[in-house]
Amino acid sequence: MKIKDLINEAESLPVEERAMVVDALLRSLNRPESGIDKKWAAVARKRLEEIRSGTVAAVPGE
Repeated sequence: MKIKDLINEAESLPVEERAMVVDALLRSLNRPESGIDKKWAAVARKRLEEIRSGTVAAVPGE
């Protein structure tokens, strides 16, 4: 299948399916490093626990 044919086929899909195609393509270009993802997840869990326990207070972003 040629690229132009592939693009034409994708453009004929419903919006939700086109969004899924775009998401999959972008993810394939920007593959995150699993180690970094795990570290960010740990930071997020720690921050959430700090907020829930009252150790820190949330600050409005405005």
